[in-house]
Amino acid sequence: MSLPFYQRLHQHYDSSYRNRDLRSTMSQYQEEKKSSAIYTHGSTAYSSRSSAAHRQESEALSQASTASYLQQASRAAESTHAFAASRKIASAYDYGYSHGLTDSSLMLEDYSSKLSPQAKRAKKSLLSGEEKENLPSDYMVPIFSGRQVHVSGITDTEEERIKEAAAYIAQRNLLASEEGITASKQSAISKQSAVSTQSAVSKQSAVSKQSSVSKQSSVSKQSSVSKQSTSTLHQEEAFEKKSRKVAIREKAERMSLTKTLEETEAFHRKLNEDHLLHAPDFVIKPRSHTVWEKESVKLHCSVSGWPEPRVTWYKNQVPINVHAHPGKYIIESRYGMHTLEINACDFEDTAQYRASAMNVKGELSAYASVVVKRYKGEFDETRFHAGVSTLPLSFGVTPYGYASKFEIHFDDKFDVSFGREGETMSLGCRVVITPEIKHFQPEIQWYRNGAPISSSKWVQTLWSGDRATLTFSHLNKEDEGLYTIRVRMGEYYEQYSAYVFVRDADAEIEGAPASPLDVVCLEANKDYIIISWKQPAVDGGSPILGYFIDKCEVGTDSWSQCNDTPVKFARFPVTGLIEGRSYIFRVRAVNKNGIGLPSRVSEPVAALDPAEKARLKSRPSAPWTGQIIVTEEEPSEGIVPGPPTDLSVTEATRSYVVLSWKPPGQRGHEGILYFVEKCEAGTENWQRVNTELPVKSPRFALFDLAEGKSYRFRVRCSNSAGVGEPSEATEVTVVGDKLDIPKPPGKIIPSRNTDTSVVVSWEESKDAKELVGYYIESSIVGSGKWEPCNNNPVKGPRFTCHGLATGQSYIFRVRAVNAAGLSEYSQDSEAIEVKAAIAAPSPPCDITCLESFRDSMVLGWKQPDKTGGAEITGYYVNYREVIDGVPGRWREANIKAVSDEAYKISNLKENMVYQFQVAAMNIAGLGEPSAVSACFKCEEWTIAVPGPPHNVKYSEVRKTSLVLQWKPPIHSGRTPVTGYFVDLKEAHAKDDQWRGLNKAAIKNTYLRVQGLKEGVSYVLRVRAINQAGVGKPSDLAGPVVAETRPGTKEVVVNVDDDGVISLNFECDQMAPNSQFSWSKDYVSTEDSPRLEIESKGNKTKMTFKDLGTEDLGIYSCDVTDTDGIGSSYLIDEEELKRLLALSQEHKFPTVPIKSELAVEILEKGQVRFWMQAEKLSGNTKVTYIFNDKEIFEGPKYKMHIDRNTGIIEMFMEKLQDEDEGTYTFQLQDGKATGHSTLVLIGDVYKKLQKEAEFQRQEWIRKQGPHFAEYLSWEVTGECNVLLKCKVANIKKETHIVWYKDEREISVDEKHDFKDGICTLLITEFSKKDAGIYEVILKDDRGKDKSRLKLVDEAFKELMSEVCKTIALSATDLKIQSTAEGIRLYSFVTYYLDDLKVNWSHNGTPIKYSDRVKSGVTGEQIWLQISEPTPNDKGKYVMELFDGKTGHLKTVDLSGQAYDEAYAEFQRLKQAAIAEKNRARVVGGLPDVVTIQEGKALNLTCIVWGDPTPEVSWLKNEKPLVPDDHCSIRFEAGKTAYFTISGVSTADSGKYGLVVKNKYGSEISDFTISVFIPEEVARKATEQPQKGNKKAK
Repeated sequence: MSLPFYQRLHQHYDSSYRNRDLRSTMSQYQEEKKSSAIYTHGSTAYSSRSSAAHRQESEALSQASTASYLQQASRAAESTHAFAASRKIASAYDYGYSHGLTDSSLMLEDYSSKLSPQAKRAKKSLLSGEEKENLPSDYMVPIFSGRQVHVSGITDTEEERIKEAAAYIAQRNLLASEEGITASKQSAISKQSAVSTQSAVSKQSAVSKQSSVSKQSSVSKQSSVSKQSTSTLHQEEAFEKKSRKVAIREKAERMSLTKTLEETEAFHRKLNEDHLLHAPDFVIKPRSHTVWEKESVKLHCSVSGWPEPRVTWYKNQVPINVHAHPGKYIIESRYGMHTLEINACDFEDTAQYRASAMNVKGELSAYASVVVKRYKGEFDETRFHAGVSTLPLSFGVTPYGYASKFEIHFDDKFDVSFGREGETMSLGCRVVITPEIKHFQPEIQWYRNGAPISSSKWVQTLWSGDRATLTFSHLNKEDEGLYTIRVRMGEYYEQYSAYVFVRDADAEIEGAPASPLDVVCLEANKDYIIISWKQPAVDGGSPILGYFIDKCEVGTDSWSQCNDTPVKFARFPVTGLIEGRSYIFRVRAVNKNGIGLPSRVSEPVAALDPAEKARLKSRPSAPWTGQIIVTEEEPSEGIVPGPPTDLSVTEATRSYVVLSWKPPGQRGHEGILYFVEKCEAGTENWQRVNTELPVKSPRFALFDLAEGKSYRFRVRCSNSAGVGEPSEATEVTVVGDKLDIPKPPGKIIPSRNTDTSVVVSWEESKDAKELVGYYIESSIVGSGKWEPCNNNPVKGPRFTCHGLATGQSYIFRVRAVNAAGLSEYSQDSEAIEVKAAIAAPSPPCDITCLESFRDSMVLGWKQPDKTGGAEITGYYVNYREVIDGVPGRWREANIKAVSDEAYKISNLKENMVYQFQVAAMNIAGLGEPSAVSACFKCEEWTIAVPGPPHNVKYSEVRKTSLVLQWKPPIHSGRTPVTGYFVDLKEAHAKDDQWRGLNKAAIKNTYLRVQGLKEGVSYVLRVRAINQAGVGKPSDLAGPVVAETRPGTKEVVVNVDDDGVISLNFECDQMAPNSQFSWSKDYVSTEDSPRLEIESKGNKTKMTFKDLGTEDLGIYSCDVTDTDGIGSSYLIDEEELKRLLALSQEHKFPTVPIKSELAVEILEKGQVRFWMQAEKLSGNTKVTYIFNDKEIFEGPKYKMHIDRNTGIIEMFMEKLQDEDEGTYTFQLQDGKATGHSTLVLIGDVYKKLQKEAEFQRQEWIRKQGPHFAEYLSWEVTGECNVLLKCKVANIKKETHIVWYKDEREISVDEKHDFKDGICTLLITEFSKKDAGIYEVILKDDRGKDKSRLKLVDEAFKELMSEVCKTIALSATDLKIQSTAEGIRLYSFVTYYLDDLKVNWSHNGTPIKYSDRVKSGVTGEQIWLQISEPTPNDKGKYVMELFDGKTGHLKTVDLSGQAYDEAYAEFQRLKQAAIAEKNRARVVGGLPDVVTIQEGKALNLTCIVWGDPTPEVSWLKNEKPLVPDDHCSIRFEAGKTAYFTISGVSTADSGKYGLVVKNKYGSEISDFTISVFIPEEVARKATEQPQKGNKKAK
């Protein structure tokens, strides 16, 4: 029998690794390789590593290999192919190691998304295609490495390091392939192969009977445990001669090992030159990072000390276990540099990380924080899909065999969506794939919360060729979650995600709770099915009292309620099911207001045991053979089953208890049933629970247990042979919920996310069991109204709440939920304003070398285009060496952030070439690093001319001009810089087309560039000059297009009435975090004592405190976080004179008065005070005085001066009581003054105030929706009251709300405002409807209201009209005969007490008595005449009086009408008498009598009838004849007695009592059932059985 391929290739794996220690070592070794990298073994792979002496290596190899020597010889030819594979593996490894590939470059990590286990790029394999075909799918070939991933150990002495390396080399060779077998074994194989006549792989060779082979085989079996066998092997190998090839290879390996040990000793001597012990010290400490989700981050640190410190990494003071999170963490330590890499960061990776360095001298720690942020927009995951962040486009192999690069983009994407239960919704996006390949369609997969979605009756997926759609035919709260579309092409995919929120449907009953969700089956068997669900987030305003569970058999539409009382626990066992049938379930919540809507139905589930269900699924379908074989077996005697085992309480709540047990071992061949018994704790009073319905499954749910009481339970088995002994009783169980309601979450922390969403995080509930998730609620600050943020519980301590109002302040609270219920609410969070989050800045750009020395360089760069909404707090610089064009690893140039856009890097190597990167930081974190700079050589600059200016930037871009600014060069040359030249060219022009803008050097570090062509793109540069000449040009600024952007505004100068001069600027294109920055001559004026700056919203103002010659210059205002938006204003000597003159004119105005001060009321109710001057100059000043106090323009007063007409106005929105008084307008121009006064006091003022208020209210009312006709009433033909009004100026969003006595009236139908008429219908109007009715129209423009008082006289008037309508609705009088007499009646629409009813007979009002009565029943008004006589004949009139008028209805009760009515009355009267006196059984007889044999039976019953009825008895429908055994008697005409003495089974049967008289008869049946006691019956049955046994 041939061995498996892995035993042929690695035979030592089976022969030498049987001891436990080595197996555990192998297991650990394999796990480490899986989590880090794949390595192979080669002949030189370990030659450059530190290792032990070759002697230990050879001995370990010999001991492990000798035992399998001859067995391998017989399979030498068979293993040739395996050796070739091993050599290929070794070659691959040698190639990677010899080319300087590090461990990390051989790693094959899986960067696949959590939604799919598949990787974006297939893992590289070091096996050939042929070898992979021969491998089984579930077996991984053990490939053993010649080197380790991490630096070995923390041993303190060189001797221990050598021992450690020797042990490693011995283990490595132990796991090596057959190439390491000594020549002695090869010789033995050759001899054995020579004498063999068949193939080396034949079975005969494998079982050769030669004695030498047998001896060696026995030695092989005992080699690991027998010292004698080991010495024998060494002695045999001593006589073997090694081949020249083996000897040379071993010598080369020894030389290589010796050289490695010498290099290692030299390296250690260099590390510890003084041969003293040193405590750990961090040369470079780890730096904190802020990264986006799904990015990777590396923490670096460098540690010195002797012995070499061991570094351990911690996360929040917990050691990081690499093996517990495969692929998540990579820890490396090389040459004193220690690295922790965190892959695919998520929010949980936000923590404090600690690097702890320790040796014999002590321990030292360094800390760094990692903050993981979520991107607010679309996240580009393509950079992570390929496994390397720098890979460009996706690359995959199509099914047609050729490779293609794919770009996958999503257009017209679905956003965060909101729906409502019962609605339909579609999510979709257009998918653009380039290049397009015919007949190769992408794979589209949708996910909800990471789980794949399949088409069902609730959701359907569609792919139309370029658009993917997910459609919900009927939204449910179960559909709420994060939806992801993944588009896969070949081995690559792109995905996009957005959240879907589902709100509750409107409740049918106001205040009823929302519907539960996620109704699922937890357990199913023959006797019951356990249903679970999740509680809703909305309880309707009052606590949920419990839940009702409904079931429906599949195939029917009949729903039935499973529980009579609501259950609070969110699990419930449903019983009363029919075995084998399938059911669906739903759940409804109930509170004090009513029952809510039902949940979505569950999936169908069958009432079957799991084993039976599995058997049915796995049952094979056998073909019909045409034969039926019937066998007869001897009937065997039944066996009474034994007691069940392992009885336990699996679940206990206040509503039910679930028991579970195992069937007995002794039960025979027939099925068994179970009986469950209970008893209260402390007693032995066992009661059978399921007497009538035995249990078929080994599980049972008990109901109707007293909450809080303690019980024990036991189970008996039963079959045809009898009932077995009970099982052992359970422990005492207290009836009540074992699962506690979770504690409320803590520390609710909201954080900004987008302008419509907030991220809420919290501390999870402590000690929470079976936690389902959390519900989050939000409330606008001050509103007191809470709204749910999610309707499907979310797991984890973080959730993004969408759909919030931008700019509003919200507070949040969270509560946890499990099956026991919802926790209390957490404490409210702090208020947070909804606006976009601060992000990290974008990368800096244009890195340049400003100055260079022998060992240092000065770098400059431009600040980022986007600051992320916050001020940049500093920069970090990284550098790396470039040797022969090959860049080295990055190093940190500065530990502390630098604030300027320039930095001097010291301790560089002279004449070395370097590259640089710069990253900016703000309060949100560290941004992405810039692009790698050009190569700069570190050398001493000896040039005399200055270096290049830096930080060149442009602003105030217009269609013909812009402003260029820069900073002086760091290297000024041999002499100071004397000026600058600015050059310009078009962006696409050649370098020989640069032209200078200034002929003479300018000393300023700014220049306004004029004469640009509109729409042309330019680039600019600056050069510095000193006495030695012009230096190098700066980096380019631009390209920039000369254009004036839409909405661009300029700085405007203003002189107010007080002569104060200010510069004003307004910007409509500000970002959320933009700020204004003022400067003079492009130098900040923030601390200038001569200026005062005020900014509010999108406006800013700079005011001069005392404008003078010191203030001459260019004043500019820039807007941060924008693309160069700004403006400037030049104040030269001429402008200074003009502004001062204008200020003087404003201080001393001249006012000639033409018309005195007057007042008028405007259309809007505004009050206009006005006067007119003969002439108004620009220097006129107006002072407004009220009651000797000056008033100013503001919210209350609006002033206006029309200088063309000379009209001076002051407007007031409305007049209040405190505005009564004297108004004066004072005008002044130099020494000339003027004034006009108006007195508004007493009746004059009150009349003016009343008119103004009326006009104001009318105007306000008509601006929004208002009433064209106010509320009035109308009585309809159906006697209902209709309140109606006519509205105007309405729109679709206008709402109408009705009130009665200041309480809102709920209206079922939405008003459509058809024809502008709004109505409110009041049916069956009565006194309870009296009150004050009010209707309000409102929308975003305003509201209007109309009131209608239906009280006192108004109500009486309406009631009179209602009664009149009711009276008019009365039907004609009808005649009806009854058993008591004759009734006259009429029907009305409905009756009110206010409607007075009067009856008259032959013109005379009827006097009511016991014989003649009047009344109302429902809508029927009647007159009852009992025992009518001929005197009752005549004309009857019914008068209905509505308060004003009487309405008559008449009927003639005489002649034939009276005769027919009287005859019918007599007939009904006789029928009533007959029914009253008919013979009947009043009571006393039971339906069923169960009595034990031998007892006496006595029955008594009461009968009645007039005349006295006759009594007889029946047995089995035959007359019963009394005798001594059975006696009957009838006494006093009303009591019947029935007695049987000594009841026997023959007395069982159906009996009847017959009573009759002349008015009728009646039979009362009852059944007598006689039973025999169990003990007597059992003895009776045992007697025949014993007799039968004896007969046999």
